[in-house]
Amino acid sequence: MTEQKLPEPKYQNLAEFWPFYVMEHQKPLTRQLHFVGTSGLFVWLGVAVGKRNPRFLGLALVTPYLLAWLGHFLVEKNRPATFKYPLKSLISDFIMYGKMWRGQMTMEVQRFSRPTTV
Repeated sequence: MTEQKLPEPKYQNLAEFWPFYVMEHQKPLTRQLHFVGTSGLFVWLGVAVGKRNPRFLGLALVTPYLLAWLGHFLVEKNRPATFKYPLKSLISDFIMYGKMWRGQMTMEVQRFSRPTTV
């Protein structure tokens, strides 16, 4: 007998998407790689402006995605949500970044985690 796949949900708005996004970032290392990557975005933007050299803008774009995708493929072992939901994922990245600065992201993961049964 073959398994039937359930249809993937279509997230209409950010409020519906956010719990999915959070659960795709359950492991602390994945979130830390996102944080470093997003911080790198701001650093490289600053360097590009400070040096008046637009070549650094490429690093500003590559750094966050490279580190985030390493977290997804190697740590979380899932596919980045960016592939299906690019804008919602980008916005959620910045929401997560802010929550990490405030020390709230671990609680956010716990809020959406399913209780395990023994």
